[in-house]
This record gives sequence, C-alpha cells and structure tokens, in this order.
Amino acid sequence: MSIWSRPRPSRRQMLCLWLLLLALALAVLGLTDLVFQEDIQKTLKLPRRPMQSLSVGPPDLEVIVDSRDRARHQHIVGLSPLNSLQEDQLLMVVSTQRENSALLPRKENYRVVLPGSKKDSPGTVLPSPGDMEKPVEIQFGSLEKEMERSALQKYGFNEVVSERIPLHRHLPEMRNPACLTERYSDSLPTASVVICFHDEAWSTLLRTVHSVLDTASKKHLREVLLVDDFSQQGYLKSVLSEYVSHLESVRLIRSMRRLGVAGCRTLGAARALGEVLVFMDSHCECSRGWLEPLLERLAEDRTRVVSPIMDVINWQTFEYNATQWPVRGVFDWKLDFHWEHNRKPERGQQDSAEESPIQPVRSPVLGGGVLTIDRHFFQSVEGYDPGMLLWGAEQIELSIRVWSCGGSMEVVPCSRVAHLERHHLPYPFPDQDILQRNKVRIADTWLDAYRKIYYKRDTLAHFIRQSESPNITERVRLKKRLGCQNFHWFLSNVFPELYVPQDRPGLSGELYNVGTGYCADYPQRQGPQGGTMGIAPCSGNGNQHCELNPVGEVRWGPAGALCFNTLRQWVILTPCPAHKLSIKPQWKMIKLSGQLVHLPTQLCLQAVKEGGVSQGTLAENGLFLRPCAHHPRQQWHFEQLVAPKAA
Repeated sequence: MSIWSRPRPSRRQMLCLWLLLLALALAVLGLTDLVFQEDIQKTLKLPRRPMQSLSVGPPDLEVIVDSRDRARHQHIVGLSPLNSLQEDQLLMVVSTQRENSALLPRKENYRVVLPGSKKDSPGTVLPSPGDMEKPVEIQFGSLEKEMERSALQKYGFNEVVSERIPLHRHLPEMRNPACLTERYSDSLPTASVVICFHDEAWSTLLRTVHSVLDTASKKHLREVLLVDDFSQQGYLKSVLSEYVSHLESVRLIRSMRRLGVAGCRTLGAARALGEVLVFMDSHCECSRGWLEPLLERLAEDRTRVVSPIMDVINWQTFEYNATQWPVRGVFDWKLDFHWEHNRKPERGQQDSAEESPIQPVRSPVLGGGVLTIDRHFFQSVEGYDPGMLLWGAEQIELSIRVWSCGGSMEVVPCSRVAHLERHHLPYPFPDQDILQRNKVRIADTWLDAYRKIYYKRDTLAHFIRQSESPNITERVRLKKRLGCQNFHWFLSNVFPELYVPQDRPGLSGELYNVGTGYCADYPQRQGPQGGTMGIAPCSGNGNQHCELNPVGEVRWGPAGALCFNTLRQWVILTPCPAHKLSIKPQWKMIKLSGQLVHLPTQLCLQAVKEGGVSQGTLAENGLFLRPCAHHPRQQWHFEQLVAPKAA
C-alpha cells in the first residue's frame, strides 16, 4: 500500500495529540518556575517556604511613592512638609516576586566570600565570631585590580573587598568601660531606623540592615525602614524585595522619583511607626549597645537631637577605625561640615568630657550619618527643608534650626556606629551647582547679616544668589511661627568658638604678590592642623581667602582657625591662639610699600618661586621671612572678590 492510500488521523486522535503537547508544555513551565525559585533560595540563602508563600509577599512590603509636588528641576522632587503627605500619594502594591531571570544580578554582585575560603559559595556563610573580627587580607591579581577600579568608580569605595566581608561582622568593643555598667530605663521609646539608599552596593546595604538587627534590642527596635530613592540597579529591585520579605521587622518603601536626602528621609519619617526616628546612612555598621544610650537621652528630653560617636570604615580596606573622644560636629564659614576632635574648652567653660568620659557633649551641628530625633519634635520643626536639592548641607540647615527653635544637639559617647567614608560620590550631580544652591538657601534663611562672610568665601554661591535670588518666604514664615532665635544668638550661645572675621576693606581677600603674580596658598593635603605656606595661581573662588585682623593676626581658611606663624625663615600655618587676651600683634601691613612685616623679627614676607629642596625637607618655594627691601616679591595687597555691599 502506498503512503498516499493510508487513512488520515481522526479528529479524536488529533485532539489527543494536542492535549498531550499542552500537558507537556505546562509541565515544562512548572519545572522552570520551580528551578527559578530554587535558584533564588540558594543565591540569597533564604529559608525555604512553601511555593504559594512566594507568590504574595507581605501587604506592606513595597510602597510605591509618586509625589505630585512640583519640582524646581525635573530630576528632583521637593517633598511637602511632613504632615502634608497624604495617604492617597502612597500606593500599596504586592511585591514583585517573579521577574525575567536576565534581570537578576550576577552572583558576584552580592556574593560574600570569606577569607581563606576554598569554595565560592553564592550565599552568605557565617564563620566563627573570632574570624569575623580579623582584618581581611587579600592578594589581588591584574583582574582583581581592574575589578577594584571598576567598583571604586561605581560606588566610591572598594566593593570587591566589601563582598569578602561577612554580612554579620562584629565590631570590636571600643566603648569606655564605664558605659558597660550603665543602666537604662525600662520604658524607653521605640525606634524606627530609617535607611535611605540610592544605587547602594548590595553588600554594604545588607550589612547595614543586619548590623542594626543584630545589635539593637527587639524591645526598642520597632522596625527598620528601607527607603529606595529611585535606584536603577537591577539587584535592588525584585531580588531585594524577596530578601527583605524574609527579614523580621524590615519594611521596604520605593520612590518613583529621585527625592534626595532631605525628601527621602522626610518620606521615611511620614511612614515610620516608632516613637523615635533614627536616620542612618546605607553604609554603616553598629556596635553593641548603640541604641539604648540614644533613646535614654531623648526619653529625658524630647527636644534633644543626638548622634553616636561616628567611627570610620576605611573606603579601601574596610578596616574599622575608632574615633577618639571627645568629638563634636562643627562647620566653617563656607558652610562645610567636619568633626572636630580633642577640642579644648575656652576659659571659664566646663568640659563635660573631662568631668566624665561618658557624659554627652553639646554639638553645634551633627553629621547626617546617624541622627536620632523624636518623631513628634521632628514634625514640630517641620523636618528637613523641602527646598534642599538632592544632597549636601541639609544637616547644617537642620542643626541651626533645631538649636535656634528650641532644641539642642549632643554626641553620646556610649553609643558608637561606624560609617563608611567614600572616596568620592559615586553618582554625579545632575547640576554641579546643587551644593552651592543649598548653601545659599541656608545663608539667606539663617545667617542674617553674617551671610556676607559666607559669600566672600564662596564666590560661586555669591554669583548664584545675585542671578537667581532664591525664594525663602516660607522659611522666614517658619522662623517667625516657631519663634526662632537669630544667628547672633546661635554664635553667642551655641558656637562661640567660631571665629567671626571682620573682613576689613584692603585687609582681607586673596593675598596677591606683585613680583610673582601668584597668591598665598595652602595645600589642603597638609591637613587641617597647619603646615608650610606656599604660592599658587590665584583661584578666584574664595579658597585662598585670608584676613589681617585688628589684633595683628593673619588668619587663613574658611573657619579662620589657622594663623600665619614662623619656623625660622619659613612662614607656616598653625592653630590660632584660643585666648584673645594672650595675643600679641604679629603682623603689620605697610600700605605705601605693600610690605607685610613680621613684628617680632622686623623681617618682611617674601614670595619665593624656585625649585630645589632645602635640607631634604622643605622646598624653596613659598613664603619666607627676608630682610625688608623694595623688591616686587615683598609687595602684597589683598584682593576682595566680593564687594561688601553685594552681600
């Protein structure tokens, strides 16, 4: 019989064939789903759960935020005050558990490999506690070095080393022994730890979360609230949602637009459940017993804002470096923040750190790494300024406002948290002037007549203000509504140690040398405690600002804390005397000749621009004392970059 005479399959047979193919396809899909979920389980080392529990996460796992507030720039959204965030602006959705596998991060993005491990395990393996505290020593080849460079550019720190450190790292005990005997109230308020992040590395973000969970008492920790400030990295999407769903007392909120530090923290505060808000950066590690001392200070006075001692994690090696006590936060006349160590009190002032090594110290300003504040007090002073753009100086604005409007700030020595200092900001500013714009807002709102000192030291901010004239009407109304003190009160009562320049015409500005055409300059790499003075091309940006004040000091820098001094023939910078009564005039400007005379030696300041090295230590290039002569390199004059009336 030929093939053409064979009977065709019946409809029943065709139907059976199609049903068989359909059943086979469904079986393959089911097996693929099972393998996919098993892969996530193995990758994240999550506890196994029934399949049906993976399809629907906790109802509050993710909160998608779509703020409709108008923004000054399209890439930034300013949030309304805390109490104006309406519930209809927050959309609750089910966490996405099933995504295309191509969107999952590569394993090396979040793998933790322990020192000495012979196998590369995709999950987190916990060593013995002793191994956790040992420094990580890694030998890198050329490929590893390239990975280091790539990670440094992407994150601002050596993420390759971070991946090799356990998520549950225990920091050494560095508290004063007296802290270990402290007893705290049984009725401390509960805390919400708000951690905002934007494209944070997986290892540092999760280490921060686990560090809080491992060190904070469950009795006092209400929740850890992760706020995703519009991250773009794939591993911070569904994989993070899945990971967080298995952590007790951890919630995740996502913003659909870039909010910046101020807006993101305000959003977290609006959704927090605890009585106290602990704002924490997304690259921190907590020491044991860090939370209770902070809560104790707020329980005694709810208008206090407190910070732990901020220890330092090295951005390159991830080594832990303990900060020496006492320490407090300060700012200079460029509105830049820094921690001030080993400060000696003024005469007549009591130093609480000397009276008791565990007594909190008042701080004019606190850093943004970890900030603890009562939730109701935070709302009463209306939280962070919604006009602050993206990142920069928001902690200075809040600090001045807290002090001026009825609160106080402290550093609590029995609480320690380590903060990872970045080598550089990993993501570029969409607008390079954002930091200056934020500072202009602070100066015009809070510094009153003292703002002219700031504008003479930041000429870019001066020109921004001249061209844009920022609208601070609402902030002025807030000051009146809260009954806030003026900035003179702040300087007199909170920060009397901040030197107030007089910036007299003709005796302040850039110190220009006629003979070389250069300006007096101080290389920043020599550090804040001073060093040899040099000369360099005039910057015109205010970084070379100095002044000759009425008591004969030549003060240098935005804080005016360093003074011209001498070491044999060299002119150097040293910390200025703290007590004004002991100051003897050191310098005098001869206006006719332009000479700057060192009064104790009667020698003149001369600029030297030569090569070579003297005695193998100091280069013959900079400022020196020489016998006075009519020489162009001994002719100086101060150039003011910003006229007094312009400020």
